[in-house]
Amino acid sequence: METILFIDGENLKGKVKDVFTLSKKDKPIWHEYNFKDLFDKVLEGIKINRKIFYFARIKEYKDSKEKSKQLIEEQRLLKTHLEKQGFEVILKGRVRGQIESGKNGKKVLVFREKGVDVKIAVDMVSLSCDKKIKEIILCSSDSDLQPAIEEVNKRNVSCIYLGFEVNPNKGISYSTKRTILIRNSEVLEFEKIQKNLF
Repeated sequence: METILFIDGENLKGKVKDVFTLSKKDKPIWHEYNFKDLFDKVLEGIKINRKIFYFARIKEYKDSKEKSKQLIEEQRLLKTHLEKQGFEVILKGRVRGQIESGKNGKKVLVFREKGVDVKIAVDMVSLSCDKKIKEIILCSSDSDLQPAIEEVNKRNVSCIYLGFEVNPNKGISYSTKRTILIRNSEVLEFEKIQKNLF
C-alpha cells in the first residue's frame, strides 16, 4: 500500500505566483523552479511512493495561435523538467480559450482548465476502493475535491491537505486528517535549481 502525493499543477502554480506577487517578484520560470526540493523540505519525514502532477492538455486555439503555441511549448518544457525531478505528469482534460471582459472593459482571451479536478478525484477514489493506497497527500486548494476526500475517508485512507500559507482552503483543511501549510519563505527559497559549482 502506497502513499501518493497528488498535485494540481495549475492550482499550485497559481499559489506560487501569488507568493511571488506578494513579495514583489516576477513569477518564476516554471521549468527552472526546484519543485523536488520544495516538496522534500515541506514533507520531510513522510515516505512518498509516487508524486504525480496533473495538468490539462493545451491544444492550439484558432483565435490565438501564437499564444497557444507559446503555452504548449512552456508545458512541454515543464513536463520534461518535472519528470527529470522524479515526478509523474498526467495530462488530462483540456485548456479552453474563452473571451471575457477585461479590467478596462475590453474583451480579452483567457485560458481556463477543465477536467483536471475530475481526474484527480477519480484517481483518489479508485485507488482507495482498490485498496492500493494507504495515504493521500493532496496539494490542491480546489473545493471541488471535497466529495472525493469524503469518499476516501470512508474507506479508511488517511488524507493530508498540503496547502499554502497564502490563502489556505479551510473547507479542505477541515475535511482532512492533517494540514501542512507551505510557508511563503519556503516557496521563495526554491526559485531555481542550484547548479553544482564543481
